[in-house]
Amino acid sequence: MSLETIEVQTSDSPRATIIVLHGLGADGHDFEPICDELDLAAVGGVRFVLPHAPVRPVTINGGYAMRAWYDIRGTAIDRQEDEAGLRASQQDIQALIAKEVARGIPASRIVLMGFSQGCAMALLTGLRHSERLAGLVGLSGYLPLLSLTEAERSPANTDVPIFLAHGRQDPVVPINRAEAARDELQRLGYTPQWQAYDMQHAVHPQEIEALNRWLLARLA
Repeated sequence: MSLETIEVQTSDSPRATIIVLHGLGADGHDFEPICDELDLAAVGGVRFVLPHAPVRPVTINGGYAMRAWYDIRGTAIDRQEDEAGLRASQQDIQALIAKEVARGIPASRIVLMGFSQGCAMALLTGLRHSERLAGLVGLSGYLPLLSLTEAERSPANTDVPIFLAHGRQDPVVPINRAEAARDELQRLGYTPQWQAYDMQHAVHPQEIEALNRWLLARLA
């Protein structure tokens, strides 16, 4: 399916695209304020693409329908993964990347960024994408289908830059899940930039500053 999106451009002639994937129960508007906080003037024009996840029942929330990239069936998210939902959203996000390439932004100038469930989708999709991307950003999330990553990752993105950040007191996605993602990526030869902050399931001002520097290094 084609995802509904919000687009924010810093100029009429963007030179890079950042696709920002929201968390469970939010929508594309959720990260508009964060996009506004980023100072990427040195990059030139940037297009932020903020899609809305599909509305679907979420088991852990009593089957209540909400925006979600995939179902969460229980608290043991690493053992009860919704592989079909993950794969479907992966295809939807790949279509967003293809649209940006068709609009004239090379894949090497596209960053996939996500928070929580959006982090999971950014890592899942980016590591498997057939074209080299500019980078992957994972905030307060984890690496889904972790045991399949080595076999399924794309040769084009074996050295893709990765930015990971997490809250030490996160009660939603415990930090050990993010550490497991970091450790697996390192085992596979990636060199993720890792930050941990004294926060819960949120975004820290220092995190935004570190992300801003990282994006400038990838895109300027």
